Amino acid sequence: MALVVDGLTKRFGPVLALDGVTFTVQPGGIFGFLGANGAGKTTTMRIVLGFLRPDAGNVTWNDRDTRQLPRRTWGYMPEERGLYLRMSVIDQLVFFGSLYGLTRREARRVALHWLARFRIAEYADRRAESLSKGNQQKVQFIATVLHDPDVLLMDEPFIGLDPINVAMLKDAFLELRDRGKTLVFSTHQLEQAEELCDSVAIIDHGRIITAGATREVKRSTGHQVVRVTTSLDGDNAWLRSLPHVTVTRPGQDYTEVRVDVGADPQAVLQAAIAKGGDVIRFEVADPSLEDVFVERVGALDLEERTLAAAEART
Repeated sequence: MALVVDGLTKRFGPVLALDGVTFTVQPGGIFGFLGANGAGKTTTMRIVLGFLRPDAGNVTWNDRDTRQLPRRTWGYMPEERGLYLRMSVIDQLVFFGSLYGLTRREARRVALHWLARFRIAEYADRRAESLSKGNQQKVQFIATVLHDPDVLLMDEPFIGLDPINVAMLKDAFLELRDRGKTLVFSTHQLEQAEELCDSVAIIDHGRIITAGATREVKRSTGHQVVRVTTSLDGDNAWLRSLPHVTVTRPGQDYTEVRVDVGADPQAVLQAAIAKGGDVIRFEVADPSLEDVFVERVGALDLEERTLAAAEART
């Protein structure tokens, strides 16, 4: 049993939104679908759910076309939140549950259970419009899991959440995974994917750049990362002078460098000792998903990463 996305192609007029998108999501795991805004993540999810038809390709779950599966197989959390703002939280959760075949009594029981788990039980009878954005997002998540779906597809579920609510949602993800659910979420926040995901796919301009187990994707670049802290000069001149080493993240606590393929990371340690510095921290690690993304997709142009100049005042 697996979710298999095979060769999806989709055009919107002259725009090629998806170009042969292919990946596999193993059951009972957390899968991260990574890419910048507009890369094709939402379009792919909508095809998986049957909201859109592909021009080519297909999607199967347990070897069955996903369009032939019962609606309650899926839980979907769209990026554009879909709450009825003037309706009470509990009434709309009961309504959403009824759409998937739950009785009003069962939907209310499960909804109250999850509201308590997310520490917002006291808001059950309030209108959704009176809740903060973070609490509205938690209600949207509850609506997604209310009917106990086998597969959850969530589009940017962490966006806009404060650290406390992010931690709660992560706990919920892990609990559902441990119950055998399959979770797929899209994000451009790569550190969250790295923390949670068993496997990932990176999409750029409608094409899958790389996909697989998270550890294997991180190692696919071939190079290694060294994080080092020493008592030497803070300008990192000694590091910048080393062959096959590139300083990627100078910082207060440590400096991170990329070691080229085939070079020995221990050369950084030996150079620090030869310079007579005290080595406080030395760690060899795989590249981060952000490193892989930048290498495979490319960093944003400087113009895209800086604030545009203000118009001159007269």
